[in-house]
Amino acid sequence: MTVYLALGTNLGDRQFNLQEARSLIAGKTGNFSAVSSVYETEPWGFESENKFLNQVVAVETTLSPLEILQQTQKIERQIGRTEKTVHSYQDRLIDIDLILYDDWVLNTEKIQIPHPLFHKRRFVLEPLNEIAGGVVHPVLGKTVALLLQDMIF
Repeated sequence: MTVYLALGTNLGDRQFNLQEARSLIAGKTGNFSAVSSVYETEPWGFESENKFLNQVVAVETTLSPLEILQQTQKIERQIGRTEKTVHSYQDRLIDIDLILYDDWVLNTEKIQIPHPLFHKRRFVLEPLNEIAGGVVHPVLGKTVALLLQDMIF
């Protein structure tokens, strides 16, 4: 199965945070099939002086979506993230979001696939388009490239 993970950081040594996240993801979830460039972006959903570095990785995995979520949350804590905000956004050492898991649609209390907001976030769509522009959003029925194009125009 191919899982797409979005990585974001705007505190500390941002390049190191991404590197550490990629290293731990590779060790705990599977092998990378693609890694996007790093994009520097403004904060989304809150005010901060700290810009984000964002990246998307594609991982070939045998883990279930819930196992991926559990592993990425462990990685966030290992890098130093103390809490995951639910109702507000804030600066963070690392954020790892499960964006897509093949063409699965899953909606439980613990996990939603595809990520419910990724199609509205340019900081996810641009790096995702770089490595998987032809992938189709399983609910909206549009490719990542088209979702990005719709956002730009």
